[in-house]
Amino acid sequence: MNAAPADQIRLLDVQDLDVRLQQLAHKKRSLPEHAEIESLTKDLTQLRDLLVAAQTEESDCAREQTKAEQDVDQVRQRAVRDQQRLDSGAVTSPKDLENLQREITSLAKRQGDLEDVVLEVMERRESAQERVAELTERVGSVQGKIDDATARRDAAVEQLDGEAASVTKEREVIAGAIPGDLLKLYDKLREQQGGVGAAKLYQRSCQGCRQELAITELNEIRSAAPDTVVRCENCRRILVRTADSGL
Repeated sequence: MNAAPADQIRLLDVQDLDVRLQQLAHKKRSLPEHAEIESLTKDLTQLRDLLVAAQTEESDCAREQTKAEQDVDQVRQRAVRDQQRLDSGAVTSPKDLENLQREITSLAKRQGDLEDVVLEVMERRESAQERVAELTERVGSVQGKIDDATARRDAAVEQLDGEAASVTKEREVIAGAIPGDLLKLYDKLREQQGGVGAAKLYQRSCQGCRQELAITELNEIRSAAPDTVVRCENCRRILVRTADSGL
């Protein structure tokens, strides 16, 4: 393949721009905010699970407290009725009076026991409420950190995308001046060779594979016409000759 030396030089400019685009893409993928957001999101998921558990516990305690308070109220109402019967004098039989007094005493004890249950449930509910409040605050804090990291990431991505768009336009302009067959070969090699399809021959070494060329290969390159597109024997990339090639 033949191409004007100037077109081969332009190929190096395209290569530099392609390397820059690779660097920008890598930087975009490697933004520290990505890992930060991922870690915070895991923390947030765990905290939300704990919050749901605490909210469930608080809800269960609320129902349990309501039920316990209803039980206390029923016993209290029954004790009031019994006391009213006793005070009314309607019960005259000694045996009935004894039974009524015994029931009032039993109801008082039952009421005390149930009130203790209510207090115990209230304590557990209060503890659950405090846990809900604490976890709600922590969820909000972590969510705030995620929002901040996301904003920083988006700003960085926007900047990198803008720079990449500018580099891409510049590449399009330079690549548009390169013969299609040469550019096609370059793109093919770039895909095969880890993003580098053309390299400068500098001081008798290929800057693509960093290998010094053998004397026989150098002699072949020296004898080649300026418009001949030469390739590195080692890595097969396009070798672009310049004044610094050492030929």
